[in-house]
Amino acid sequence: GVRLMAGRMASFLDTAFLAIESREAMMHVGGLMPFQPPDGAGPDFTRELVGDLENNRDVSAPWNFKLRFPRFLSNPLQSWVEDPAIDLDYHVRRSALPAPGGERELGMLVSRLHSIPLDFHRPAWEMHVIEGLSGGRFAIYSKMHHALVDGYTAMRILARSLSTSPDADDAKLFFRLSERRSPRHSDVPSIAALFGLLRQQLGATSDVTRAMLTLVKAVRAEDKDLVVPLRAPKTIFNRRISRNRRFATQLWDLPRLHAIAKAGNATINDVVLAVTGAALRCLLQELDALPNDPLIALVPVNARPKDDPGGGNQVGAMLASLGTNEASPGKRLEAVVASTRRAKEQLAGMSKAAIVQYSTMLLTPMTVQHLTGTAGRVRPAFNVVISNVPGPKEPLYFRGARLLATYPLSVPFHGYGLNITVNSYADSLSAGFIGCRDALPHLQRLAVYSGHAVA
Repeated sequence: GVRLMAGRMASFLDTAFLAIESREAMMHVGGLMPFQPPDGAGPDFTRELVGDLENNRDVSAPWNFKLRFPRFLSNPLQSWVEDPAIDLDYHVRRSALPAPGGERELGMLVSRLHSIPLDFHRPAWEMHVIEGLSGGRFAIYSKMHHALVDGYTAMRILARSLSTSPDADDAKLFFRLSERRSPRHSDVPSIAALFGLLRQQLGATSDVTRAMLTLVKAVRAEDKDLVVPLRAPKTIFNRRISRNRRFATQLWDLPRLHAIAKAGNATINDVVLAVTGAALRCLLQELDALPNDPLIALVPVNARPKDDPGGGNQVGAMLASLGTNEASPGKRLEAVVASTRRAKEQLAGMSKAAIVQYSTMLLTPMTVQHLTGTAGRVRPAFNVVISNVPGPKEPLYFRGARLLATYPLSVPFHGYGLNITVNSYADSLSAGFIGCRDALPHLQRLAVYSGHAVA
């Protein structure tokens, strides 16, 4: 395994995110956070904000760590080492939009920024303060490598970075917040702990074996509700990708989604899947590229306990139908609910270790495709990744500026040129659509159609 965080062993996903990194498939994630400045803020508010950030040169772990072997990311001796002279001017930058400074101009700039790979000779993160938005607003776009954090950890960091009070002036952005567990020291497990871990893994293997047998039975019985790997049809965006990205956003009203979920005896996540399925159906129909079979989503599942502080990657996964073969919104939601209920039955009662093991096996076809170079050339294991990451439930502020939304940016990769992530924040759900510029044209339409689908 790859050694990360100066002694802490990487999970399978941590290792994979470094190994998959390439010119076209850059494995960094990001977030776009628009802010409304406080009343009375002058025209130099963002300049003074960036100046204040740069004047304080302190950077906390792990944000001051870089890879020991940046030229060979999958080196079996890989580890994170402290950068003794981190250049904060490189990592924290100030940008401005051309007039009129609307959502389109912001999306174009963020699309370009997300298309640029991280420099692995430095700590694997950047932050851009973007001014020039209409109404005096500004935005913060940040990106960091997925080997550092997953979506759950990113949202925990966001909640700790900002303040619930508009009057607080001591809020610290993510690179000033250290992990609760120091990355410089590894825990030395006792013999008893090692035997406990072994028993846990053996129990997990038993659970996974039963779950895989259920998948085999579903295939033999032609059970369409329980989605199995390699059942997804090929679409125009399940192909080899380029390094160029498109990014689009949509903001959904959370109480309205709750009402839909209640009426349809569904969860919020089910509604998100049905809404994105409707948007994909509409766009692919326009392009005369809608498959007859329903599109399949890979849905990440958090495998951590409720109060886990985060760090690294500890996620499971399930496969779910998007009901794109159904013209009726009601029937589409019913198809999604039937699919996710069967997938959840597979995970029910599993330990965290079992969930991760089972999810790794679901991802095996995709992993094999990447190792053999066939990703994007053969039938995909699924069509699109759709993540729903819960976020802060109350409005947040940074130096008096109110956070308006939290739009996530995830990772398209070969064979899977579209990724959709949603974050809940206060009374809204912020959706970020990131895709390969060449594989999926008109990505902005997909975001617009998802708004229509809610209606």
